[in-house]
Amino acid sequence: MDNLDYALHGTVAVLTMNTPPVNGLGHALRGDIVTGLDQALADPAITAIVLTGGNKVFSGGADVREFGTPKSAMSPNLPDVIRALEGSSKPVVAALAGHALGGGLELALGCHWRVARKDAILGLPEVKLGLLPGAGGTQRLPRAIGLEAALNMIVSGEPQQAAGFAGTALVDELVEGDLLPAAVAFALRVVSESRPLRRLRDVKMATAGADAFVQFARNSAKAAAKGLPAPVQCVECVADSVTQPFDEGLRRERAAFFALMNTPESRAARHVFAAERAAGKIPDLPDGTATRPIAKVGVVGAGTMGGGITMNFLNIGLPVVVLETSQEALDRGLATVRRNYESSAKKGKLTAEQVEHRMGLITPTLDYAAFADVDLVIEAVFEQMDVKQKVFSQLDAVCKPGAILASNTSYLDINTIASFTKRPQDVLGLHFFSPANIMRLLEIVRGAQTAPDVLATAMALGKKIKKVAVVSGVCDGFIGNRMLARYGAAAYGSVNAGASPQQVDRALERFGFAMGPFRVGDLAGLDIGWATRKRKAAEAGRPFEPVVADKLCELGRYGQKTGAGWYRYEPGVREPLADPVVDQLVADYRTAKGCTPRTVSDEEVIERGIYALVNEGARILEEGIAVRASDVDLVYLNGYGFPKHRGGPMRYADEMGLANVVRALRRFAAEPGADPSWQPAPLLVRLADEGKSFN
Repeated sequence: MDNLDYALHGTVAVLTMNTPPVNGLGHALRGDIVTGLDQALADPAITAIVLTGGNKVFSGGADVREFGTPKSAMSPNLPDVIRALEGSSKPVVAALAGHALGGGLELALGCHWRVARKDAILGLPEVKLGLLPGAGGTQRLPRAIGLEAALNMIVSGEPQQAAGFAGTALVDELVEGDLLPAAVAFALRVVSESRPLRRLRDVKMATAGADAFVQFARNSAKAAAKGLPAPVQCVECVADSVTQPFDEGLRRERAAFFALMNTPESRAARHVFAAERAAGKIPDLPDGTATRPIAKVGVVGAGTMGGGITMNFLNIGLPVVVLETSQEALDRGLATVRRNYESSAKKGKLTAEQVEHRMGLITPTLDYAAFADVDLVIEAVFEQMDVKQKVFSQLDAVCKPGAILASNTSYLDINTIASFTKRPQDVLGLHFFSPANIMRLLEIVRGAQTAPDVLATAMALGKKIKKVAVVSGVCDGFIGNRMLARYGAAAYGSVNAGASPQQVDRALERFGFAMGPFRVGDLAGLDIGWATRKRKAAEAGRPFEPVVADKLCELGRYGQKTGAGWYRYEPGVREPLADPVVDQLVADYRTAKGCTPRTVSDEEVIERGIYALVNEGARILEEGIAVRASDVDLVYLNGYGFPKHRGGPMRYADEMGLANVVRALRRFAAEPGADPSWQPAPLLVRLADEGKSFN
């Protein structure tokens, strides 16, 4: 048995799953569990069996690499294994440490008893993959902890500590010390006391009040799911544990599981799951590349970004030196950090002591010399190259050899920034997204001379501060903002064609974005894009030709912060209101450009916006700016609000069919006066012609 260790502890057979890192229940391991079980059952000297994954993890569940492949259904499948454990003539005790999630918890539910460390994490998170527990979880968990608790756990997908299940049939004994001796002792006690085998399938469900609660859960799930099928199906299957015989409940659960597997929402969720794991693999960065120690961090700038970046490192216990140009700016920035932490404390997420400890890790300074002993410094200053040059020249002069110098720039050329130093190998981009202490995305921008160990250190640090770290090459705007420019241009194009800003926002919000592009622009500040467009025109040596957004800025309409942008805003209210001033600016711009407005459907608005992202994403891939298509998806999912159930723009294009995407792009490119960027990217055309996909 290559995937399972079989050992004897007196008269107890201990079966230890051994497929690191998470004991994924792939076909080989499933087969070995049954083989080990049969060996124990055939040995007359064995009186009981303990199933464990060791001291670090029980099982993280199904091997997602087998989803949708023949191996996932090959015998013994997971229900077969659970049926074998449950049907054992000798007591089977599950010993739970670390994580027992998804199929791992279902495996444990099939055992007769469960002994767990108090800090073990138990959960059925399948709903987060657009699925439901498919190996009896919706039928056994309610019999172990009750209908209401099971519904909450399965529909939310949120795991919980084993200690919270004390007194339920989910956990028969909690331990703090060494798990295996406690589990063996428990098994021997079961034998010595001649306890009858306890199978959760035999537990009778209480029916009093069940109908009312299920209906409440059904209504709540429908409202929260926003059209996603999995949460509602979870409710229906858990309800079957009350209304149906056990075997019928299992049959319905299995049918619902396979139906959900074939939904685009589940395909998208599984794609995202795999994408997050793939993002850490850089083709020319070997596993085991040495990283540099990061014990102290510096941040240049205590504004919104600088303060948020600082919090990421305080949260993991790293001291941070924060520099500003004036005491007033420094005090204001640190006050904002404290206010954020105190807000978390009021919500019960931090104690007052934790707030003070984190604030105590900050060393405020007005002098670059304070960076002399930092291992990493991140600048978060104004987005102008001459400002960056002053900062990096000073950092180069004061920072110790081997210190990593990073820029939080969202557009500027990292190679140029690196050239301001005598150590370009130590320079890279760390592009956080605002608010930096909350947003999950971190674009790690690799310069032409960035050293491998600098890149490896940045990737490891991104993981430590709980970011989704994606590597980007150097280009204007990197992955996300370069694509955002095309998305914004497509939105403007829809308005030029005849749509209103309100229609564009509504259509893309219906697609799944929390906010449409014009509302986002008002929230972020229109002056940012205005400055970028002027910079690009100057760099290209061409006259600046203002678009409607620029004309709004010329009127002092920068968005919410000035009370008006694409919309107007009443004092103290963030609800966007249509404004005739904008309508007139749009009409004047159309006239000046010779655009005759026509009816534009919501479907066309969506196609223009999303396919513009896809087309630019294909160019980014072909240029080698992004490592893989799924990295592009992660950037848009975690930094730009792309609806998660769509899986990202490149995954959505795969779902729609690349030939259909190319056809739509060619239609837009053929319109009179169309921007050349509508021409389908060569990579996109090639994949479509070959019948292939991005992912």
